[in-house]
Amino acid sequence: MRGVRAALVCLLTALALSGCMRRSAPVAVVQPQADLDTMAYGRPYGVAPAPIPVAYAAAPAPVVYAAAPAPVVYDAAYHLDAGDKLRVVVYGQEGLTNTYAIDAGGSITMPLIGAVPARGRTPAGLAAAIAARLRNGYIREPSVAVEVEAYRPFFILGEVAAPGQYPYVPNMSVESAVAIAGGFSARARRDRVTLTHTDASGSMRTVVPLGTAVSPGDTVLVGERWF
Repeated sequence: MRGVRAALVCLLTALALSGCMRRSAPVAVVQPQADLDTMAYGRPYGVAPAPIPVAYAAAPAPVVYAAAPAPVVYDAAYHLDAGDKLRVVVYGQEGLTNTYAIDAGGSITMPLIGAVPARGRTPAGLAAAIAARLRNGYIREPSVAVEVEAYRPFFILGEVAAPGQYPYVPNMSVESAVAIAGGFSARARRDRVTLTHTDASGSMRTVVPLGTAVSPGDTVLVGERWF
């Protein structure tokens, strides 16, 4: 009996030892939800997505309105001559208010009063002459204004690209007159420009620098060089 008991004890001991030495089953490691959400959606689980910035349209720029061009101020002392175009306003008389050109004889021709001499007069002087004519049996107290609508042309001759007659531009110089005519030709003598000016006292011809002012009706002559 003692031998059987010893055998049973040995068998139970061996079974117990074999159970202790058995390897445990592999444990599944669960990836934390936060990491999976980060990989799938770019953010941790349970965290609200960052607000998407809203691009607000910039306030419209204020509208800048271009100022109306200032009217050309004409010289009150300017002396009229053939080729000038005038705006004559007789207040309250639409039939007389109109644009008139000074003809070759130096006059303008208006309804009722006919030809009125304008050559050599200033715009104010011509307005007074027209008013005097109208007062003589036509209008009791006429109010007249005269302004230059377009100056008579100037002339440029000689060694320029396109010599001829051109409309006058206020504040013109000899240099700008040459530019209007296409510039100097290849044979132009740039230091030899002659300006001819005619007024009530007669004509005057002078060799002038390029910065000299040009008046309506003047003639610019660009000389030719020989070498």
